[in-house]
Amino acid sequence: MQAGPRVCSAYASVEPPAPHCLTQHLHRQPPVDSGPQVIDFVRSSYLGLDNHPVIVAGAIEAIEAQRSLDWSWARTRLNCDLLRELEECLSEMFRARVLAFSSVTLANLATMPILASGQLTGGAKPVLVFDSLAHTSLTCRPMADETSVETIVHNDIDALERICRENPVVAYVCDGVYSMGDYSPIKELRHLQERYGLYLYIDDAHGLSIFGRHGEGFARSQLPQELGGRTIIAASLAKGFGASGGVLMLGTADDESLFRRYSIPGVRSVAPNPAAIGAALGSCKIHRSAELGQRQARLAQRIEHFDHRVATAGQGNSLPIRTIAIGSEANAIAIARGLLDGGFYTLGTFSPTVGQVGIRVCITVAHEARHIERLCKCILEKIAETTGKPYPLR
Repeated sequence: MQAGPRVCSAYASVEPPAPHCLTQHLHRQPPVDSGPQVIDFVRSSYLGLDNHPVIVAGAIEAIEAQRSLDWSWARTRLNCDLLRELEECLSEMFRARVLAFSSVTLANLATMPILASGQLTGGAKPVLVFDSLAHTSLTCRPMADETSVETIVHNDIDALERICRENPVVAYVCDGVYSMGDYSPIKELRHLQERYGLYLYIDDAHGLSIFGRHGEGFARSQLPQELGGRTIIAASLAKGFGASGGVLMLGTADDESLFRRYSIPGVRSVAPNPAAIGAALGSCKIHRSAELGQRQARLAQRIEHFDHRVATAGQGNSLPIRTIAIGSEANAIAIARGLLDGGFYTLGTFSPTVGQVGIRVCITVAHEARHIERLCKCILEKIAETTGKPYPLR
């Protein structure tokens, strides 16, 4: 199996490992620049910010100012001005009460026990309903010991409404933008929230930065000015945001106080480290400038260029993730291998992990029009060669 691509630009170097143990491979690996060059369509740095000089400089400046890479203390005992500055800046940008974590996975883990306990729903334990394709960090199994748990077919609003009619308190757990390029129907979920009091927990890790005036994300940009007490949004400060860490967007002072006191990842020593905070503050500067809108517009152009050449189920939905449905796992592997040989690093996807078999492509502003043109041409060629049929497959 080949190593992953370099992430410093749209180009990546792929170096095949030696056919020995990992230790030998690590010792024998030549300089990364010596490997064959491929164009990376795997990374989720949709706006191309993860090596932006302002973000890199922010990380370096924070380390130099703090003279440390980490703080080994619980946030209930000590805190720092740098972290407070970041949370205040994000709160203003995203129109919510924002808490920062060292990853969005920890943000999710901070929320699930509190949500299941009923502390966010007036003391009444909700029926927790999980979308079948919700991110794996939104795990439902441990919650079954605390409250009733159900899983519904992806985006099945009718099933969700039935559960709302049959139960007094329901909380729905889903992604805003799914990792395969699909999305939650926020308008319909808002309707259920208004009609039945549905509680919404939305992981919008893939939606942050690419939508909204200040990059508040796919979900937040479709919700009211005041987030309110029946919605929490989790998001990643990596991916589109270009830094590191994760956040929770809360709607009330009571919820913020509750999380600061009782969320296990929040009160322990798992706050973002100084480098991550400095990088995020650097990204905030970009998100509050005209550059964000310019990058969002360039990304939209890149997506449109891809959609013009290769049809997918997500065509026209403005998301930077496209999945080319293949059907056969063997064919998907062969096509991904052919694309890699052709100079393009993509991701083969398989069921049941993500619900479908295909090739995933992540489009970013780092890709030039010629990169996308060549990729699309190669995709159509490799599918025809492997399956004996032209794309789209029938």
